[in-house]
Amino acid sequence: MLVGIVIGSGIFRVPSLVVAQVGSVGAAALVWVLGAAVTLCGALTLAELATAYPRAGGAYVFLREAYGPLPAFLFGWVKLVVTGPAALAAVSLIFAAYAGAFVPLSAAQQRLLAALLLVALALVNIRSVSWSAAVQNLSTVAKVLALTALALLLFAFGAPGRGALAGPLAWSPTSWSGFGVALIAVLWTYIGWVDLSYLAGEVRDPARNFPRATVVGLGIVVLVYLLANAAYLYVLPLPDLAHSPAVAATAAERVFGSVGSALVAALVMLSTFGSLNGALLTNPRVFYAMAEDGLFFRKVAAVHPRYRTPYVALLLYLALGIIGISTRTFEQLAQVFVLGIWPFYALAVASVFVLRRRRPAVASPYRTWGFPFVPAAFLIVSAAMLVNGAVQRPGQTAISFGVLLLGIPAYYAWRSLQAWRLQRATAER
Repeated sequence: MLVGIVIGSGIFRVPSLVVAQVGSVGAAALVWVLGAAVTLCGALTLAELATAYPRAGGAYVFLREAYGPLPAFLFGWVKLVVTGPAALAAVSLIFAAYAGAFVPLSAAQQRLLAALLLVALALVNIRSVSWSAAVQNLSTVAKVLALTALALLLFAFGAPGRGALAGPLAWSPTSWSGFGVALIAVLWTYIGWVDLSYLAGEVRDPARNFPRATVVGLGIVVLVYLLANAAYLYVLPLPDLAHSPAVAATAAERVFGSVGSALVAALVMLSTFGSLNGALLTNPRVFYAMAEDGLFFRKVAAVHPRYRTPYVALLLYLALGIIGISTRTFEQLAQVFVLGIWPFYALAVASVFVLRRRRPAVASPYRTWGFPFVPAAFLIVSAAMLVNGAVQRPGQTAISFGVLLLGIPAYYAWRSLQAWRLQRATAER
């Protein structure tokens, strides 16, 4: 699940954005390694919380237990209004764009195809968790093998001396602010690490399986990402890589011609397909948990009477994705997603300090490796990234935090409505 969600569209688009921001091979490698290290620190911390509080909703539950209902509601609010549409729409648009390699599609037709894909996958997830898990496992194995094979073929048949690896490997970025912006893009490619926690209430033996899935899963992702980046740099010079909107296709076409471009298009479609399926399997659990807590419409917590899946939450998430498809580009969606959701990821990781002190009796069978340095490292890098993002992307940061602040009156309005309904029901009795 972790590998399948994390490896989606990012590795086929983000390497060019990274090189354009940092301007050197060594700095690009450092961004990818730093992104992996930050992700691992956060994921290892959430693994402890998932074993201590094994309930559907994951990060939402940790925020509620540590800080109360308002921060938890705001997390769900941002996911509902901003990041929910952004995540599904960004990945599904990449799928549709690469489908154009086989059938010419206009921009409107690409958006329609992206929406139809989401509908089909949502129906699979409503029908059966087992069906969705089978789709996830098969697509994950296939895309890891295919992406690894692509990288090895680029090394085997690419012309040595023509790519960026043939030149001097400068380690300093063009600017450190650009390095920070590149880190935001890289963290988008790792973003699925939190989604695993949403399944905390549906995993057997979480104390054993969550830490293992975290380390092994992210280890596989990092190796695949670094191998793919090295292959791109082996084939393409830095200017070509920085200006390519579809770097994997550009690299394959440089080596294998139009056949290589078509093969990469098929690989991207497979990869994004699996990532979308994983997102639909995990993210609706947040809305389900909110509804169970009375912080959202009770109907959203409904479970299908026959298939035993949270079908209303799934349909809601589907609707959000379709809305996102019609409103934003991939780059806008990726940056809005990271800047909007990352403050809550940082709060979720920080909750390990709060809950260890406040509720020592709730001991997790698994304790975060390297505590307190591992969660502290995640929080320090996250703070620096968010500050840099606010400076370099003030407009998008303002939108994300503006939507967040709108959630505060929405929370109090919802609680007032709930209190009024309860008072009315009591009076009628």
